[in-house]
Amino acid sequence: MALTDLQLMAHLFRRAGFGAPRDELEAAVARGYEATVETLLHPETAPEVEEDLLQRYYIDAKESFQLDGAQVGWVYRMATTKRPLEEKMTLFWHGLFATGFNKCDDPRVITKQINMFRRHGLGSFRELLVELSRDPAMIYWLDNNQSRGDAPNENYGRELLELFSMGIGNYSEDDVKASARAFTGWTLAPTLPRQPYGRFDWDFEYRPELHDDSVKTLWLTSHKCQPGPPSRPAIPRRLTSWWTPT
Repeated sequence: MALTDLQLMAHLFRRAGFGAPRDELEAAVARGYEATVETLLHPETAPEVEEDLLQRYYIDAKESFQLDGAQVGWVYRMATTKRPLEEKMTLFWHGLFATGFNKCDDPRVITKQINMFRRHGLGSFRELLVELSRDPAMIYWLDNNQSRGDAPNENYGRELLELFSMGIGNYSEDDVKASARAFTGWTLAPTLPRQPYGRFDWDFEYRPELHDDSVKTLWLTSHKCQPGPPSRPAIPRRLTSWWTPT
């Protein structure tokens, strides 16, 4: 049996967001399917989430000093956003570029990363990977703050190729080593001790004295430069599995 226009619109909003109430679905049907898709693809045309009500009744969500406050703040965004695809893609990238509170131990660091996904999640994949490589939560999660030119740490270089972009079978161990060397010196700026005033923000810092400035060979091509993000054959498969019903 063919789906009605309302059912098709409900399906679209479940895939491109988190569902919608009936009045919004009926308004979208009146606007038309193609026009609704265009609206979803351009979230900048919709208003930002208003958090005044949340922060009035749940003050911990404002600064995200505690884990539950950060979690409530993001769930509130998912439930009230007028930019559903933007928030759905934020969730997708958060699931793919995995970091976590259990190591970073600071909800604000994770929230800062989530905000970065929201800004760049519907844009250039190249720019997203550059921002990811500069993200304090990712740097700490995969130990790139310990990576130096004389002792490169391969964790981020390997995950970047295996999980975040190329996929297994599309790179060599030499590519992993070269990628790790390329990201030496991409680290965290010094921060103040946690005590007695609590946690301080983490920021990215490039330290040239820690960077391996030698020629690197990736995919049989030599480079003597800052690392450029690889292509992305693994990403379409991840996106398809994310949106295709099982």
